[in-house]
Amino acid sequence: MPKVLIVSTSADKMGDHPTGTWLEEVAAPYNLFTAAGLDTHIASTKGGEIPVDAGSKSEGFYTEDCKTFEADAKAMDLMKNSLALDTLAAGITGYDAVYFAGGHGTCTDFPDNPTVISIIETMYAAGKIVCLDCHGPIALTNCKKANGEALVKGLKVTGFTDAEEAAVGLTEKVPFLVEKKFRELGADFSAAADWSVNVCVDGKLITGQNPQSSAKCAQTVIEMLA
Repeated sequence: MPKVLIVSTSADKMGDHPTGTWLEEVAAPYNLFTAAGLDTHIASTKGGEIPVDAGSKSEGFYTEDCKTFEADAKAMDLMKNSLALDTLAAGITGYDAVYFAGGHGTCTDFPDNPTVISIIETMYAAGKIVCLDCHGPIALTNCKKANGEALVKGLKVTGFTDAEEAAVGLTEKVPFLVEKKFRELGADFSAAADWSVNVCVDGKLITGQNPQSSAKCAQTVIEMLA
């Protein structure tokens, strides 16, 4: 049975802005992975209870996947008692795929996190699946290929776009804009229309643009593992 790790932020604030993980971006992949029979674990940067952005439970964002996930006792236990990422780093290649969920909390504890960087670089170098959605791809910012160049350089990737960041009014709150940063790093960045499903695949690296792309990200992982 293939083994998949969902990684979430542990940050409940981005500066003075209350945030957390974006529930749908954990819920939809978890539901799809478990339905496909994958051995699915949930981790966060600190371990323990994962903070959820209140906005992801508001009308229009609280999807059927969110409702199914929150009605699942095992899923709720995994969210309350998430694994600490640093306890998994040494054996990370025991997983077949790692998926980083988004939410603005990731802006706080993904980009400069040595454990996050190490896990992505190790999985990528080992030819394992690395998948990141929405603000999750911010974790790639400081990752390098084996030759020392930026991991995203020359690769087809996406993530929360500058236009989407402006649409949610957080351009001035984020530490940097994902799209702008990735373009500076030499990535072949794909920006689709706001809130449309957009998933990029480059080798074993899978990236999604926004919450609407999380299910397709997960389905792409499942197809790669088949």
